[in-house]
Amino acid sequence: MRILDKIVNHLKIEIETLSESVSILDLEKAEGFDRKCKSLKESIQKSKSGIICEFKRRSPSNKNINYTSNIIEVVKGYEKAGAVGVSILPNKKFFDGSGIDIVNVRDIIDIPILKKEFIISEYQIFQAKSLGSDAILLIASILTKEEILNFSSLANSLGLEVLLEVHSGIELNKISGNNIDIIGVNNRNLDTLEIDINNSIELYSMIPDGFVKISESGISEVESILKLKEVGFDGFLIGENFMKTNDPEESAYNFIKQVENEI
Repeated sequence: MRILDKIVNHLKIEIETLSESVSILDLEKAEGFDRKCKSLKESIQKSKSGIICEFKRRSPSNKNINYTSNIIEVVKGYEKAGAVGVSILPNKKFFDGSGIDIVNVRDIIDIPILKKEFIISEYQIFQAKSLGSDAILLIASILTKEEILNFSSLANSLGLEVLLEVHSGIELNKISGNNIDIIGVNNRNLDTLEIDINNSIELYSMIPDGFVKISESGISEVESILKLKEVGFDGFLIGENFMKTNDPEESAYNFIKQVENEI
């Protein structure tokens, strides 16, 4: 069974259990629910580098990544480094994250927060809004075209922006409606977990006009950013490259400044 399937199966049980104790009505009453969302799309468009920095303690593919860095210090450092946004994984079982991570940082930074979750239910979208997220991730490979349409419409009605992640040209056919703000190409093969940035290059021309386009996963070299920028990508989601160092904030700062100097 693919790791993605394991995550989805676990989430189905988790959501059912959680929704029994915390209803959507409860989520709508949360302090963060009325918070005005910041635009990740606009932040990318206005930036020279377009880099979204991720906070991640562990991953299914790479196990422990960083348990020593403090999330508050890291995201503040990311903002100072010039990141256009921060990506936070709230999943506990597979990434050792928590929704509290988003709550703890939402009022200390002025850049958008992407809740990087494996969304399979409307409940998770209300949850994202209640935590204080600005944007959500929809993964095309685990959703139908109808689900993408419905979930993106709901997110838009709540003020959340939508990043739709694709891994292949076939998944681009699932684009539906006008509530998707950003298309992200994941360079990780979900079956083998191998990474190849050429996946972004090959898919770029297939992405319809009108979307902000970003490349995700496996980006660790400035040369890769420059190559993808030349193709036409607007932004980049970088996670483990910074988090695997002893000082993610400094690592991000040096990387982003080098990119800005090279462009």
